[in-house]
Amino acid sequence: MSIRPLLETRLAQPAIEGAGVSLHRAFGFHRPSELDPFLLFDDFRGEHPSDYSAGFPWHPHRGIETITYVLSGEVTHNDSLGNEGTLGAGDVQWMTAGSGIMHQEMPRGNAAGQMHGFQLWANLPRDLKMTQPRYQDVEAKEIPEIIEDDGTRVRVIVGNFWGRSGPVDGIAADPQYLDIYVPAGVKKTFPVATDRRAFAYVFEGAGAFTDAAAPTGVLLEKEVLGQEVNIRDMSGNRTLVRFGNGDEVTVQAGEEGLRFLLISGAPIAEPVAWHGPIVMNTGEELQEAMRELRNGTFIKPAH
Repeated sequence: MSIRPLLETRLAQPAIEGAGVSLHRAFGFHRPSELDPFLLFDDFRGEHPSDYSAGFPWHPHRGIETITYVLSGEVTHNDSLGNEGTLGAGDVQWMTAGSGIMHQEMPRGNAAGQMHGFQLWANLPRDLKMTQPRYQDVEAKEIPEIIEDDGTRVRVIVGNFWGRSGPVDGIAADPQYLDIYVPAGVKKTFPVATDRRAFAYVFEGAGAFTDAAAPTGVLLEKEVLGQEVNIRDMSGNRTLVRFGNGDEVTVQAGEEGLRFLLISGAPIAEPVAWHGPIVMNTGEELQEAMRELRNGTFIKPAH
């Protein structure tokens, strides 16, 4: 077994998207090969409707898959194919845009006015970019949760993990998407297939992800519940952690525990031509998509 080295930790940056939704972007629109097959990751959360209520009105997608995971509040969606629905707390939607779709997503807060969710964009390989669009809507109750004796909890959204399989399937990048909680002071190791790019995104609490270049448990400044932790390496709220090659990720939770997403997928390693929510392989394909948007032929008939 080999621990994946830490390539980088960085904070998600504030951004405004849609019709005025305040969010934080962990990565996107730069260096598309960095986390191939993943292109973009947004953390949208707000304490007041003014942060998110303007939503994401009608807009196109082609050549990618969008993964929406709601933690609190709701997201109502409609599209050009006549699909509509609402994602509630704990629900997931995996949308394969394929050849093209127009849709909108409108967030609503919970009873306290709070809204929180994530959106991840995954690239499609060349031979699937013009495939038929489809949805996989998954309710929270369908997502298996593993609870360990030490209090660690893992929701398996996509992929196989510790003997459980997530309900989303048939995804080109063969990804693994896990929502993990590690209790205060607990050190835990999670397997990740060696052929995948992997990242973690911390959204509650804090913890230290072990680097392969340094021994674990080196006490530098503080003890957390009697266990040694290097707090200079602690990753907290809205932190992206990029990993190098290896087959496991180890984390030591801080004094408030730690909740993070652990996401990995097989690289596609193809050229990327990217304009907003349209991602193709060449500039010519991108220009064709823009022409089709202008002349009304962007949405393809079902076949």
